[in-house]
Amino acid sequence: MANNYLTKAKNAKNDEFYTQYHDIQKEITAYIEYNPNVFRDKTVLLPCDDPEWSNFTKFFAQNFQLFGLKKLISTSYAVESKKHKNTYQPTLFELNDPQYDEYKTRNNGKIFTLTKDKSGDGKIDVNDLEWHYLDGDGDFRSEEIKRLRDEADIIVTNPPFSLFREFLAWLIQANKQFVIIGNMNAITYKEIFPLIMVNKLWLGPSISSGDREFQVPSEYPITAAGWRIDEKGNKFLRIKGIRWFTNLDHGRRHQPLKLMSMEDNLRFNKKLEKKEPYVRYDNYDAIEIPFTDAIPSDYDGVMGVPISFLDKYNPEQFEILGATQRGCHDEVPDTKKYDEYWEIKQNGQKTGSSGGKTNENANLLGNDGKKKLFHK
Repeated sequence: MANNYLTKAKNAKNDEFYTQYHDIQKEITAYIEYNPNVFRDKTVLLPCDDPEWSNFTKFFAQNFQLFGLKKLISTSYAVESKKHKNTYQPTLFELNDPQYDEYKTRNNGKIFTLTKDKSGDGKIDVNDLEWHYLDGDGDFRSEEIKRLRDEADIIVTNPPFSLFREFLAWLIQANKQFVIIGNMNAITYKEIFPLIMVNKLWLGPSISSGDREFQVPSEYPITAAGWRIDEKGNKFLRIKGIRWFTNLDHGRRHQPLKLMSMEDNLRFNKKLEKKEPYVRYDNYDAIEIPFTDAIPSDYDGVMGVPISFLDKYNPEQFEILGATQRGCHDEVPDTKKYDEYWEIKQNGQKTGSSGGKTNENANLLGNDGKKKLFHK
């Protein structure tokens, strides 16, 4: 499966997943619709990019005047600092420029900026981008890129998947507004969920289900399902569980989730026919809600919901109290501890593991839904 490939790619530092233009357009348009001035007079930084052909650079450059940008900055990562580099060829755009340098093209990152109508055609767009080599390789952690971060008002990019935690901390440290794309599993990271709890981070509006297609370098060793090669030889991979992460406000955040009463859910919600509904937890004073659309309108207590609930989360309608397995559940303390236990297979045999994370799980009465517990 493509998600298994993503995990392997993350572990192998195969981080070059290039976002499609239409996915960028759909996401950014939603912020503009909610607040037409969200980018006006702002400096936007696109780090971890490949400006010569990047869809992020192309989209913001083409909409520079429409959005009312003050400045656009886009930076790339040096070829020799990447894992895959053997097939690299400078573009004609770079080769034909007087500042082309055979050494720097491989060892230095590049910076592209857009501020004015350089071509004299009466508009500011991609044709007016100016560029030069960076002093370093363009790593976002370098002091050179940190200075650009500090200059920017809003940062938009697809950061390296293997460095998602570190990249988000880099943004939060500088107190910047941002729109970045990543895998939904990042929601559960201990560095990220606390930010969601206190409304310093939320999911973007344009993706709430399904998968998304990314272009990857031609030399990537793809063996997973969900990949294709187009007529030009470009390689693409479909990845499940993709989400935008942001602290820019948007309209979907303020749309109340439509709910039915518990009685009506039991009568009409077909999903609950295959589940024992509204079971209490064995070690939390809360009930299990297996599906977001099964949240009852007439229950005022604590509920355990799937992480996909965050696609519909409205902070004016709900309060997030915590999460299991991340030490973020002080408002919903454990009511029970499992001091001596073993994980048990479906056939009743011990697995050989003491199941050390069970005290962090929200365990349903009799069975946590994933593990059967044997109490000594």
